Amino acid sequence: QVQLVESGGGLVQPGGSLRLSCAASGFTFSTYAMRWYRQAPGKEREFVARINADGNTNYGDSVKGRFAISRDNAKNTVSLQMNSLKAEDTAVYYCNLFWGGVTYWGQGTQVTVSS
Repeated sequence: QVQLVESGGGLVQPGGSLRLSCAASGFTFSTYAMRWYRQAPGKEREFVARINADGNTNYGDSVKGRFAISRDNAKNTVSLQMNSLKAEDTAVYYCNLFWGGVTYWGQGTQVTVSS
């Protein structure tokens, strides 16, 4: 079965950096787009970034120029490099896959940006 396991969250000061990873299994990872979403307290889940099977990427407006998504098909992982972090980036970050008409989510990893 599909499993998505996020890691790398934590507490970071404003202006700092953090790298999230998502380990995927249960499907042919290299052939599917992968996404990151986030959800802050009291807010709706928000699109963060996407990477297609061919490596093309796109980003939510609020993170463009600061975040970078990448994938390692040999390790079945997708990563999110987050730079110049702001307090408003505080959220639970989720890895996402849409496959076979079903949307899959990981358990999420908490990112807190605070001094």
